[in-house]
Amino acid sequence: MALDVSFYWFYIVEEMKRGELLGSLEHIILLALVRLDGDTHGMIVRREIEERTGRNISIGAVYATLERLEAKRYISSFIGEPTPQRGGRAKRLFRVDAAGKRALEVSEQTIRSMTAGLKDRWRTI
Repeated sequence: MALDVSFYWFYIVEEMKRGELLGSLEHIILLALVRLDGDTHGMIVRREIEERTGRNISIGAVYATLERLEAKRYISSFIGEPTPQRGGRAKRLFRVDAAGKRALEVSEQTIRSMTAGLKDRWRTI
């Protein structure tokens, strides 16, 4: 079983380009998009992050990160239908793509690997 898991981990890492581990904000935004489970816009992503982490994040930082994630092809966006709440203007909606889900898997596995066995050491720091 361990051999199969190691092979799977190797396969995922090979699909991502070297040095393309997620930054902390990229990771958090991808997790928020997955948690929101569907097409959503930047302000909802921002609210989700603030509610779950208590972290106050600017909407500009959210959209800059969403654009970076889209450039990496981890997410995609499209223009939704106009809404009366926005005075008839449409929203840009985002969703996680398969490559984004793989990036989250790699990031999670990397964190697990790097933190394995460190609980005792944290107590001494």
